[in-house]
Amino acid sequence: MRPLRLVVGFPSGSSADEIARTLADPLAAALGQPVLVDNRPGYGGLLAARLIAHSDDDHTAALLLNLQLTVAPWLHAEVGYDPARDLVPVGVAASTPLALCASPDVSWRSPAWWRSLAKLADGLRYGSPGVGTPFHLAMEWLKAQTGWPLEHVAYPGNPQVINALLNGEVQLALLPPALVAPLWRVAKLPVLAGTAPGIGALLPGVLDLQRLGVINAAYDHWYALVAGRAWSAAALLRLGRALRQTLRQPAVQAALQRQGWLPGLGDSAALQRRMALLTQQLRPLLERHPSWRLP
Repeated sequence: MRPLRLVVGFPSGSSADEIARTLADPLAAALGQPVLVDNRPGYGGLLAARLIAHSDDDHTAALLLNLQLTVAPWLHAEVGYDPARDLVPVGVAASTPLALCASPDVSWRSPAWWRSLAKLADGLRYGSPGVGTPFHLAMEWLKAQTGWPLEHVAYPGNPQVINALLNGEVQLALLPPALVAPLWRVAKLPVLAGTAPGIGALLPGVLDLQRLGVINAAYDHWYALVAGRAWSAAALLRLGRALRQTLRQPAVQAALQRQGWLPGLGDSAALQRRMALLTQQLRPLLERHPSWRLP
C-alpha cells in the first residue's frame, strides 16, 4: 500500500506542521500504512489547498487552515479551486479558542469590561499580523457582534503584536493561547477572555466570552484534514475512522494540548457544519470590505 502523503501548507516548525507530525505516527498505525508529512508552504497555505483540490489520487490528503476551507474565494483574488466542490472534508484535527489579550495599562478593565469597552469613544486600537489573517478577521467579526470601537494596526507577526500590547501601542489583540501563556502565567500580559469554550483547558481560570455574557461571540481557530475528489467513499471512511481513532488517544490529546490545541472530533459532518458556520460569519464582512482582498 502506498504511503499517505499528508500535505501541510506551512513550513517546518509552524503550528500546522507540529499538528501534522503529532498525528502522523499514530495515524499511520491506525491506517496500517506509512504517513509522510510533505511541507508545501506558500500564499498562507493556499498552495497546499490548490494541490489537494487538483490531486487525482487516493493517497494524498492535506491539513488545511479553516480559511482555506471556507472564505478563500472572497479573501483571495486568485484562489484556483472551489472549497465546496474540490475539497472533501474528513474531520477537524485540532482547534483552539483565541485569547483576547489587553495591554497591561488599560484603564477600563473591570468585572464588566466588555460593557465598558462598548461605551468607550473611538481611539482604541488592536493589533494583528495583518489584513486577512485569522486574527484580523476574528477581531473584525467580534467587533461586528459587540460594537467595540477598535481601529486596526498591522504588524509583521504575532510576536510584534505582543510587544505592541506590552508597550501600550495597542490596547487589544486576539492571539494563540500557547503564544501568550508564558507571559500570562507571570502576570505580564492580561487575558480578558477566550473566544470559545475550552479556553480554560489551555489557560486555567480564563472564561470564554459567552460565559462572561457576550452572546453570539463564539469563534475558534482550527485545522482540518481534507482529501481530494478522487478518493473513493470506502477510502474516505477508512481515513476518517483512523483520524477519530488517533484523536482519541490520550498521548495525542496531551501532545496537542501542550502545543496549545484541543483535539478535534475527526467527524466529517461536524467539519461541514464548522465550514458552513465560518463562511456565514466571515463572508458578509469580506464582501463589505473589498480592500481586504489579498493577491
